[in-house]
Amino acid sequence: MSVLTNLFRALAVRVSALATALTALARLAGIAIRALTGGQGTFGSRLAAALLAPGGQVLVFSVLRVFRPNLVIGRSLIKAYENTGTAIVTRHADVQEVLAREADFAVVYEPRMRMITGGSNFFLGMADTPDYTRDVSLMRLAMRREDVSTLVAPFAAAQAERLVAGKDGRIDVPQALSLRVPAKLVGRYFGTPGPTERAMIDWTTTLFWYLFLDLNAAPAVGLRAREAAAALRAYLDETIQARKASEEKHDDVLGRCLALQASGTPGADDTGIRDNLIGLLIGAVPTTSKAACQALDALLDRPEALAGAMAAARADDDAGVAAYVFEALRFAPVNPVIYRRALRETVIARSTLRACTIPEGTMVFAANLSAMFDPLAIEAPDAFRTDRPWEDYILWGEGLHTCFGAHVNRVLIPAILKPLLARPGLRRAAGPLGRIDTGGTPFPVHFVVAYDAEENR
Repeated sequence: MSVLTNLFRALAVRVSALATALTALARLAGIAIRALTGGQGTFGSRLAAALLAPGGQVLVFSVLRVFRPNLVIGRSLIKAYENTGTAIVTRHADVQEVLAREADFAVVYEPRMRMITGGSNFFLGMADTPDYTRDVSLMRLAMRREDVSTLVAPFAAAQAERLVAGKDGRIDVPQALSLRVPAKLVGRYFGTPGPTERAMIDWTTTLFWYLFLDLNAAPAVGLRAREAAAALRAYLDETIQARKASEEKHDDVLGRCLALQASGTPGADDTGIRDNLIGLLIGAVPTTSKAACQALDALLDRPEALAGAMAAARADDDAGVAAYVFEALRFAPVNPVIYRRALRETVIARSTLRACTIPEGTMVFAANLSAMFDPLAIEAPDAFRTDRPWEDYILWGEGLHTCFGAHVNRVLIPAILKPLLARPGLRRAAGPLGRIDTGGTPFPVHFVVAYDAEENR
Protein backbone atom coordinates (compact mmCIF):
# COMPACT_ATOMS: atom_id res chain seq x y z
CA MET A 1 0.00 0.00 0.00
CA SER A 2 2.84 2.37 0.85
CA VAL A 3 4.39 1.71 -2.56
CA LEU A 4 1.16 2.68 -4.31
CA THR A 5 0.77 5.72 -2.06
CA ASN A 6 4.27 6.90 -2.85
CA LEU A 7 3.68 6.26 -6.55
CA PHE A 8 0.51 8.34 -6.58
CA ARG A 9 2.23 11.10 -4.60
CA ALA A 10 5.14 11.18 -7.03
CA LEU A 11 2.73 11.30 -9.96
CA ALA A 12 0.75 14.11 -8.33
CA VAL A 13 3.92 16.15 -7.78
CA ARG A 14 4.89 15.78 -11.42
CA VAL A 15 1.43 16.67 -12.68
CA SER A 16 1.50 19.72 -10.41
CA ALA A 17 4.94 20.69 -11.74
CA LEU A 18 3.61 20.46 -15.31
CA ALA A 19 0.63 22.64 -14.42
CA THR A 20 2.95 25.16 -12.76
CA ALA A 21 5.15 25.21 -15.87
CA LEU A 22 2.18 25.83 -18.17
CA THR A 23 0.94 28.62 -15.89
CA ALA A 24 4.43 30.09 -15.89
CA LEU A 25 4.46 30.04 -19.70
CA ALA A 26 1.22 32.00 -19.75
CA ARG A 27 2.57 34.52 -17.28
CA LEU A 28 5.80 34.88 -19.27
CA ALA A 29 3.71 35.60 -22.37
CA GLY A 30 1.94 38.33 -20.41
CA ILE A 31 5.28 39.79 -19.35
CA ALA A 32 6.42 39.85 -22.98
CA ILE A 33 3.20 41.59 -24.07
CA ARG A 34 3.55 44.24 -21.37
CA ALA A 35 7.18 44.81 -22.32
CA LEU A 36 6.13 45.20 -25.96
CA THR A 37 3.35 47.69 -25.29
CA GLY A 38 5.06 50.28 -23.14
CA GLY A 39 7.36 51.50 -20.41
CA GLN A 40 10.79 53.09 -20.24
CA GLY A 41 13.61 51.90 -22.49
CA THR A 42 13.53 49.46 -25.38
CA PHE A 43 11.44 46.31 -25.61
CA GLY A 44 14.57 44.23 -25.04
CA SER A 45 15.62 46.16 -21.93
CA ARG A 46 12.10 46.04 -20.47
CA LEU A 47 11.82 42.31 -21.11
CA ALA A 48 15.27 41.60 -19.71
CA ALA A 49 14.55 43.60 -16.56
CA ALA A 50 11.34 41.64 -15.96
CA LEU A 51 12.93 38.26 -16.60
CA LEU A 52 16.02 38.97 -14.49
CA ALA A 53 13.94 40.02 -11.48
CA PRO A 54 13.58 37.15 -8.96
CA GLY A 55 9.92 36.64 -9.84
CA GLY A 56 10.71 36.43 -13.54
CA GLN A 57 13.53 33.98 -12.95
CA VAL A 58 11.25 31.75 -10.89
CA LEU A 59 8.86 31.57 -13.86
CA VAL A 60 11.62 30.79 -16.35
CA PHE A 61 13.06 28.08 -14.13
CA SER A 62 9.60 26.56 -13.61
CA VAL A 63 9.41 26.02 -17.36
CA LEU A 64 12.98 24.74 -17.74
CA ARG A 65 12.68 22.24 -14.87
CA VAL A 66 9.85 20.48 -16.72
CA PHE A 67 10.81 20.81 -20.38
CA ARG A 68 14.63 21.30 -20.43
CA PRO A 69 15.99 20.74 -16.92
CA ASN A 70 19.58 20.66 -18.18
CA LEU A 71 20.08 23.01 -21.10
CA VAL A 72 23.37 23.33 -23.00
CA ILE A 73 23.86 26.19 -25.44
CA GLY A 74 26.89 26.81 -27.59
CA ARG A 75 27.16 30.51 -26.80
CA SER A 76 29.34 31.94 -24.04
CA LEU A 77 27.33 34.23 -21.76
CA ILE A 78 30.25 35.10 -19.48
CA LYS A 79 33.16 37.11 -20.89
CA ALA A 80 35.07 37.73 -17.68
CA TYR A 81 36.34 34.14 -17.45
CA GLU A 82 37.40 31.78 -20.23
CA ASN A 83 34.74 29.30 -21.34
CA THR A 84 33.46 27.59 -24.47
CA GLY A 85 29.72 27.70 -23.89
CA THR A 86 26.99 27.70 -21.28
CA ALA A 87 24.86 25.12 -19.50
CA ILE A 88 21.90 25.85 -17.23
CA VAL A 89 21.11 23.26 -14.55
CA THR A 90 17.75 23.64 -12.80
CA ARG A 91 16.77 20.54 -10.80
CA HIS A 92 17.67 20.43 -7.11
CA ALA A 93 19.51 17.10 -7.36
CA ASP A 94 21.51 18.25 -10.38
CA VAL A 95 22.44 21.61 -8.87
CA GLN A 96 23.71 19.77 -5.79
CA GLU A 97 25.60 17.35 -8.02
CA VAL A 98 27.41 20.14 -9.88
CA LEU A 99 28.40 21.89 -6.66
CA ALA A 100 29.59 18.65 -5.08
CA ARG A 101 31.75 17.49 -8.00
CA GLU A 102 34.67 19.82 -7.46
CA ALA A 103 37.00 17.67 -9.55
CA ASP A 104 34.74 18.12 -12.60
CA PHE A 105 33.20 21.57 -12.06
CA ALA A 106 35.72 24.11 -10.81
CA VAL A 107 35.58 27.66 -9.53
CA VAL A 108 36.99 30.18 -11.99
CA TYR A 109 37.93 33.25 -9.94
CA GLU A 110 41.71 32.76 -9.76
CA PRO A 111 42.82 35.23 -12.50
CA ARG A 112 40.83 38.12 -11.03
CA MET A 113 41.69 37.20 -7.48
CA ARG A 114 45.39 37.37 -8.41
CA MET A 115 44.84 40.85 -9.82
CA ILE A 116 43.18 41.96 -6.58
CA THR A 117 45.92 40.61 -4.31
CA GLY A 118 48.72 41.62 -6.63
CA GLY A 119 49.91 38.05 -7.15
CA SER A 120 48.41 35.32 -4.96
CA ASN A 121 45.20 33.37 -5.15
CA PHE A 122 42.62 33.26 -2.33
CA PHE A 123 41.10 29.99 -1.15
CA LEU A 124 37.74 30.84 -2.73
CA GLY A 125 39.48 30.57 -6.09
CA MET A 126 41.44 27.40 -5.31
CA ALA A 127 40.80 23.77 -6.06
CA ASP A 128 40.99 21.20 -3.26
CA THR A 129 44.76 21.52 -2.83
CA PRO A 130 47.16 21.66 0.14
CA ASP A 131 47.20 25.47 -0.19
CA TYR A 132 43.42 25.51 0.10
CA THR A 133 43.50 23.38 3.24
CA ARG A 134 46.28 25.48 4.78
CA ASP A 135 44.57 28.83 4.20
CA VAL A 136 41.08 27.70 5.22
CA SER A 137 42.49 26.10 8.37
CA LEU A 138 44.40 29.28 9.22
CA MET A 139 41.33 31.47 8.92
CA ARG A 140 39.14 29.06 10.85
CA LEU A 141 41.59 29.39 13.73
CA ALA A 142 41.26 33.17 13.48
CA MET A 143 37.47 33.26 12.92
CA ARG A 144 36.15 30.92 15.59
CA ARG A 145 32.64 29.50 15.53
CA GLU A 146 32.00 30.63 19.10
CA ASP A 147 32.58 34.23 18.00
CA VAL A 148 29.21 34.16 16.22
CA SER A 149 27.25 34.07 19.47
CA THR A 150 29.69 35.82 21.78
CA LEU A 151 30.77 38.74 19.58
CA VAL A 152 29.15 38.97 16.14
CA ALA A 153 25.48 38.67 17.15
CA PRO A 154 25.52 41.09 20.12
CA PHE A 155 27.70 43.63 18.32
CA ALA A 156 25.56 43.62 15.17
CA ALA A 157 22.33 43.79 17.19
CA ALA A 158 23.55 46.76 19.20
CA GLN A 159 24.80 48.64 16.14
CA ALA A 160 21.62 48.02 14.15
CA GLU A 161 19.42 49.19 17.02
CA ARG A 162 21.52 52.32 17.47
CA LEU A 163 21.39 53.19 13.78
CA VAL A 164 17.64 52.68 13.51
CA ALA A 165 16.97 54.53 16.78
CA GLY A 166 18.80 57.53 15.34
CA LYS A 167 16.16 57.90 12.65
CA ASP A 168 12.67 59.34 12.96
CA GLY A 169 10.21 57.22 11.07
CA ARG A 170 12.14 56.96 7.80
CA ILE A 171 15.41 55.28 6.79
CA ASP A 172 17.37 54.64 3.61
CA VAL A 173 18.19 51.01 4.40
CA PRO A 174 21.48 50.44 2.53
CA GLN A 175 23.02 53.83 3.21
CA ALA A 176 22.00 54.16 6.85
CA LEU A 177 21.86 50.54 8.02
CA SER A 178 22.64 47.45 5.95
CA LEU A 179 26.02 48.68 4.65
CA ARG A 180 27.05 50.33 7.88
CA VAL A 181 26.52 47.42 10.27
CA PRO A 182 28.82 44.96 8.42
CA ALA A 183 31.35 47.75 7.82
CA LYS A 184 31.42 48.44 11.55
CA LEU A 185 31.65 44.71 12.25
CA VAL A 186 34.75 44.22 10.10
CA GLY A 187 36.30 47.16 11.91
CA ARG A 188 35.69 45.64 15.33
CA TYR A 189 35.94 41.93 14.57
CA PHE A 190 38.58 41.85 11.84
CA GLY A 191 40.52 44.83 13.20
CA THR A 192 40.35 46.54 9.80
CA PRO A 193 37.99 49.53 9.97
CA GLY A 194 39.57 51.19 6.93
CA PRO A 195 40.78 54.76 6.76
CA THR A 196 37.05 55.57 6.82
CA GLU A 197 33.92 53.47 6.94
CA ARG A 198 32.93 54.77 3.51
CA ALA A 199 36.26 53.77 1.98
CA MET A 200 35.88 50.19 3.22
CA ILE A 201 32.32 50.02 1.86
CA ASP A 202 33.39 51.38 -1.53
CA TRP A 203 36.47 49.17 -1.87
CA THR A 204 34.70 45.93 -0.98
CA THR A 205 31.67 46.72 -3.12
CA THR A 206 33.79 47.46 -6.18
CA LEU A 207 35.95 44.37 -5.73
CA PHE A 208 33.01 42.00 -5.20
CA TRP A 209 31.39 43.43 -8.34
CA TYR A 210 34.58 42.85 -10.31
CA LEU A 211 35.24 39.36 -8.98
CA PHE A 212 31.77 37.81 -9.17
CA LEU A 213 29.32 40.03 -11.04
CA ASP A 214 31.24 41.75 -13.84
CA LEU A 215 30.33 38.96 -16.23
CA ASN A 216 30.73 41.11 -19.36
CA ALA A 217 34.22 42.27 -18.33
CA ALA A 218 33.30 45.97 -18.46
CA PRO A 219 36.48 48.09 -18.79
CA ALA A 220 35.14 50.72 -16.38
CA VAL A 221 34.57 48.13 -13.67
CA GLY A 222 38.04 46.71 -14.23
CA LEU A 223 39.63 50.15 -13.87
CA ARG A 224 37.77 50.89 -10.66
CA ALA A 225 38.69 47.46 -9.31
CA ARG A 226 42.41 47.95 -9.96
CA GLU A 227 42.31 51.27 -8.10
CA ALA A 228 40.32 49.79 -5.22
CA ALA A 229 42.57 46.74 -4.98
CA ALA A 230 45.72 48.84 -4.81
CA ALA A 231 44.20 51.05 -2.12
CA LEU A 232 42.99 48.10 -0.04
CA ARG A 233 46.33 46.31 -0.29
CA ALA A 234 48.18 49.43 0.84
CA TYR A 235 45.80 49.99 3.73
CA LEU A 236 46.08 46.40 4.97
CA ASP A 237 49.88 46.38 4.62
CA GLU A 238 50.07 49.54 6.72
CA THR A 239 47.60 48.19 9.27
CA ILE A 240 49.51 44.93 9.70
CA GLN A 241 52.82 46.74 10.12
CA ALA A 242 51.35 49.27 12.56
CA ARG A 243 49.81 46.51 14.68
CA LYS A 244 53.11 44.62 14.79
CA ALA A 245 55.09 47.74 15.60
CA SER A 246 52.77 48.66 18.46
CA GLU A 247 53.10 45.20 20.00
CA GLU A 248 49.54 45.64 21.26
CA LYS A 249 47.46 42.51 21.71
CA HIS A 250 43.94 42.62 20.30
CA ASP A 251 41.50 39.71 20.31
CA ASP A 252 40.33 40.23 16.75
CA VAL A 253 40.93 38.34 13.51
CA LEU A 254 44.07 40.31 12.66
CA GLY A 255 45.43 39.90 16.18
CA ARG A 256 44.82 36.16 16.08
CA CYS A 257 46.52 35.89 12.67
CA LEU A 258 49.57 37.68 14.03
CA ALA A 259 49.63 35.36 17.03
CA LEU A 260 49.58 32.41 14.63
CA GLN A 261 52.42 34.05 12.71
CA ALA A 262 54.46 34.36 15.88
CA SER A 263 53.96 30.66 16.55
CA GLY A 264 55.28 29.75 13.09
CA THR A 265 51.97 28.65 11.57
CA PRO A 266 52.36 28.01 7.81
CA GLY A 267 50.72 30.60 5.59
CA ALA A 268 50.63 33.28 8.31
CA ASP A 269 53.30 35.55 6.84
CA ASP A 270 52.33 39.19 6.34
CA THR A 271 51.34 38.73 2.70
CA GLY A 272 49.35 35.57 3.46
CA ILE A 273 47.45 37.35 6.24
CA ARG A 274 46.77 40.34 4.01
CA ASP A 275 45.52 38.27 1.09
CA ASN A 276 43.20 36.17 3.25
CA LEU A 277 41.81 39.33 4.84
CA ILE A 278 41.21 40.80 1.37
CA GLY A 279 39.19 37.77 0.34
CA LEU A 280 37.10 37.81 3.50
CA LEU A 281 36.52 41.56 3.48
CA ILE A 282 35.28 41.47 -0.11
CA GLY A 283 32.54 39.04 0.88
CA ALA A 284 31.62 40.68 4.18
CA VAL A 285 30.02 44.03 3.36
CA PRO A 286 28.19 44.36 0.02
CA THR A 287 26.58 40.91 -0.03
CA THR A 288 25.34 41.24 3.54
CA SER A 289 23.70 44.52 2.66
CA LYS A 290 22.17 43.11 -0.51
CA ALA A 291 20.80 40.09 1.33
CA ALA A 292 19.23 42.28 4.02
CA CYS A 293 17.63 44.59 1.44
CA GLN A 294 16.30 41.77 -0.74
CA ALA A 295 14.88 39.89 2.24
CA LEU A 296 13.14 43.04 3.47
CA ASP A 297 11.86 43.76 -0.04
CA ALA A 298 10.41 40.24 -0.30
CA LEU A 299 8.74 40.58 3.10
CA LEU A 300 7.19 43.92 2.15
CA ASP A 301 5.64 42.23 -0.88
CA ARG A 302 3.95 39.66 1.41
CA PRO A 303 1.77 41.32 4.09
CA GLU A 304 1.12 38.12 6.06
CA ALA A 305 4.82 37.22 6.15
CA LEU A 306 5.74 40.79 7.07
CA ALA A 307 3.25 40.74 9.95
CA GLY A 308 4.74 37.48 11.20
CA ALA A 309 8.29 38.81 11.00
CA MET A 310 7.30 42.00 12.81
CA ALA A 311 5.57 40.02 15.55
CA ALA A 312 8.69 37.89 16.03
CA ALA A 313 10.90 40.98 16.20
CA ARG A 314 8.68 42.69 18.77
CA ALA A 315 8.62 39.48 20.84
CA ASP A 316 12.45 39.46 20.78
CA ASP A 317 12.31 36.08 19.02
CA ASP A 318 15.61 35.96 17.15
CA ALA A 319 15.01 32.47 15.77
CA GLY A 320 11.59 33.53 14.51
CA VAL A 321 12.98 36.63 12.81
CA ALA A 322 15.69 34.53 11.16
CA ALA A 323 13.12 32.00 9.88
CA TYR A 324 11.15 34.78 8.16
CA VAL A 325 14.27 36.47 6.77
CA PHE A 326 15.75 33.35 5.21
CA GLU A 327 12.46 32.16 3.77
CA ALA A 328 12.16 35.62 2.20
CA LEU A 329 15.67 35.20 0.77
CA ARG A 330 14.62 31.92 -0.81
CA PHE A 331 12.34 34.01 -3.04
CA ALA A 332 15.07 36.59 -3.77
CA PRO A 333 18.56 35.19 -3.10
CA VAL A 334 21.66 37.30 -3.55
CA ASN A 335 22.95 34.86 -6.16
CA PRO A 336 20.22 33.08 -8.18
CA VAL A 337 22.87 30.99 -9.95
CA ILE A 338 26.31 29.72 -8.97
CA TYR A 339 28.70 29.26 -11.85
CA ARG A 340 31.38 26.64 -12.34
CA ARG A 341 33.48 25.62 -15.37
CA ALA A 342 33.64 22.02 -16.60
CA LEU A 343 37.24 20.79 -16.44
CA ARG A 344 36.50 17.88 -18.77
CA GLU A 345 33.61 16.47 -20.77
CA THR A 346 31.29 14.81 -18.29
CA VAL A 347 27.69 13.77 -17.70
CA ILE A 348 25.30 15.02 -15.05
CA ALA A 349 22.10 13.29 -13.93
CA ARG A 350 23.51 10.05 -15.29
CA SER A 351 21.03 7.15 -15.59
CA THR A 352 18.04 9.48 -15.69
CA LEU A 353 15.89 10.67 -18.60
CA ARG A 354 17.41 14.14 -18.16
CA ALA A 355 21.04 12.92 -18.36
CA CYS A 356 23.12 15.59 -20.06
CA THR A 357 26.66 15.72 -21.46
CA ILE A 358 28.54 18.87 -20.47
CA PRO A 359 31.40 19.65 -22.88
CA GLU A 360 34.82 20.57 -21.51
CA GLY A 361 35.18 24.30 -20.89
CA THR A 362 31.44 24.91 -20.53
CA MET A 363 30.38 27.44 -17.91
CA VAL A 364 27.70 25.74 -15.85
CA PHE A 365 25.02 27.88 -14.21
CA ALA A 366 23.88 25.82 -11.23
CA ALA A 367 20.57 27.58 -10.60
CA ASN A 368 20.20 27.51 -6.82
CA LEU A 369 17.10 29.71 -7.04
CA SER A 370 15.50 27.06 -9.23
CA ALA A 371 16.66 24.27 -6.93
CA MET A 372 14.92 25.93 -3.97
CA PHE A 373 11.64 25.82 -5.94
CA ASP A 374 11.94 22.29 -7.29
CA PRO A 375 8.77 20.45 -6.17
CA LEU A 376 10.58 17.10 -6.46
CA ALA A 377 12.81 18.14 -3.55
CA ILE A 378 11.06 21.03 -1.76
CA GLU A 379 7.66 20.64 -0.13
CA ALA A 380 5.11 23.23 -1.30
CA PRO A 381 7.83 25.37 -2.88
CA ASP A 382 5.56 28.25 -3.87
CA ALA A 383 4.30 28.71 -0.31
CA PHE A 384 5.98 31.05 2.16
CA ARG A 385 6.79 28.79 5.11
CA THR A 386 9.00 29.33 8.13
CA ASP A 387 9.13 25.68 9.21
CA ARG A 388 11.42 24.48 6.44
CA PRO A 389 14.56 22.48 7.29
CA TRP A 390 17.74 24.46 6.73
CA GLU A 391 18.76 21.93 4.07
CA ASP A 392 16.05 23.36 1.80
CA TYR A 393 18.09 26.55 1.41
CA ILE A 394 21.00 27.02 -0.99
CA LEU A 395 21.77 30.65 -0.22
CA TRP A 396 25.58 30.63 0.06
CA GLY A 397 26.71 27.77 -2.13
CA GLU A 398 27.36 24.16 -1.26
CA GLY A 399 30.31 21.83 -0.98
CA LEU A 400 33.95 22.84 -0.86
CA HIS A 401 33.25 26.47 -1.68
CA THR A 402 30.32 27.14 0.60
CA CYS A 403 30.60 30.76 1.71
CA PHE A 404 33.24 30.94 4.46
CA GLY A 405 31.05 33.32 6.45
CA ALA A 406 27.84 31.27 6.20
CA HIS A 407 27.56 30.89 9.97
CA VAL A 408 28.07 34.63 10.44
CA ASN A 409 25.39 35.35 7.84
CA ARG A 410 22.82 33.33 9.74
CA VAL A 411 22.93 35.77 12.65
CA LEU A 412 24.14 38.97 11.00
CA ILE A 413 21.41 39.45 8.39
CA PRO A 414 18.48 38.96 10.80
CA ALA A 415 20.24 41.16 13.37
CA ILE A 416 20.43 44.01 10.86
CA LEU A 417 16.72 43.80 10.06
CA LYS A 418 15.30 43.03 13.50
CA PRO A 419 15.19 46.67 14.79
CA LEU A 420 13.36 47.77 11.65
CA LEU A 421 10.93 44.87 11.83
CA ALA A 422 10.20 45.78 15.46
CA ARG A 423 8.99 49.26 14.47
CA PRO A 424 5.23 49.61 14.12
CA GLY A 425 3.72 50.37 10.75
CA LEU A 426 6.80 49.34 8.77
CA ARG A 427 6.13 50.00 5.08
CA ARG A 428 7.70 51.16 1.86
CA ALA A 429 8.21 54.88 1.37
CA ALA A 430 5.79 56.28 -1.18
CA GLY A 431 6.70 56.16 -4.85
CA PRO A 432 9.99 55.03 -6.39
CA LEU A 433 11.90 55.72 -3.17
CA GLY A 434 10.20 52.68 -1.65
CA ARG A 435 11.68 50.36 -4.25
CA ILE A 436 15.26 49.10 -4.41
CA ASP A 437 17.38 51.43 -6.54
CA THR A 438 20.66 49.87 -7.65
CA GLY A 439 22.00 53.08 -9.18
CA GLY A 440 23.42 51.20 -12.16
CA THR A 441 25.30 48.72 -9.92
CA PRO A 442 24.52 45.12 -8.93
CA PHE A 443 23.76 46.25 -5.36
CA PRO A 444 21.00 48.16 -3.57
CA VAL A 445 22.13 51.79 -3.30
CA HIS A 446 18.89 53.31 -2.02
CA PHE A 447 15.79 51.70 -0.54
CA VAL A 448 13.67 53.86 1.74
CA VAL A 449 11.18 52.48 4.23
CA ALA A 450 8.97 54.26 6.74
CA TYR A 451 7.39 53.40 10.07
CA ASP A 452 5.33 55.06 12.78
CA ALA A 453 7.80 57.31 14.55
CA GLU A 454 5.51 58.30 17.40
CA GLU A 455 5.80 54.78 18.79
CA ASN A 456 9.51 54.60 18.14
CA ARG A 457 11.29 53.02 21.07
